[in-house]
Amino acid sequence: MAVKQTFEKAMKQLEDIVHELESGDLSLENAMKKFEEGIQLSKFCSKKLDETEKKITMLTCDQDGNISEVKGIVESL
Repeated sequence: MAVKQTFEKAMKQLEDIVHELESGDLSLENAMKKFEEGIQLSKFCSKKLDETEKKITMLTCDQDGNISEVKGIVESL
């Protein structure tokens, strides 16, 4: 059974990969695998942030369709 990925879990995994790569202890082959994994996690996180921004934009439109910016919500995500 696949475990559902969350933004927070993906960010933690990405941070761990960065630390591993910065340590310089990985072989070239393992470093490339970690780098590829990091790219996938980065794309996942970016997609989640884009989806969240779109959802917030939809929720902040007034009755006339004017979009009002709500910075506090986006910055706290």
